[in-house]
Amino acid sequence: EGQLVESGGGLVQPGGSLRLSCAASGFTFSNYDINWVRQAPGKGLEWVSGITNGGGTTYYADSVKGRFTISRDNAKNTVYLQMNNLEPEDTAVYYCNAKRFVDLRWYTYWGQGTRVTVSS
Repeated sequence: EGQLVESGGGLVQPGGSLRLSCAASGFTFSNYDINWVRQAPGKGLEWVSGITNGGGTTYYADSVKGRFTISRDNAKNTVYLQMNNLEPEDTAVYYCNAKRFVDLRWYTYWGQGTRVTVSS
């Protein structure tokens, strides 16, 4: 069974940096596009960033563009989210999501999330 495990969250001061990791197992990671999605306290899910299966194309929400960088290492079955110049508004639980559309069906996996708190 496929699994995603996020790590790297924590408490950081405004202006600081964190790097989140999402490690995959149990499925062919290199076939899947990956997204980072976050949920702030009391709010719904917000898409943050995405990367195609080969890593050639990346996407960012306007709220994080220029501050966050998504990357992946298919040899390590891991995707990263480098977060710089963090703001209190970035406080949330961050989830990674793997998805693939094949034969008219979506295949998707979710991690359990890692909490990021930006506060002085």
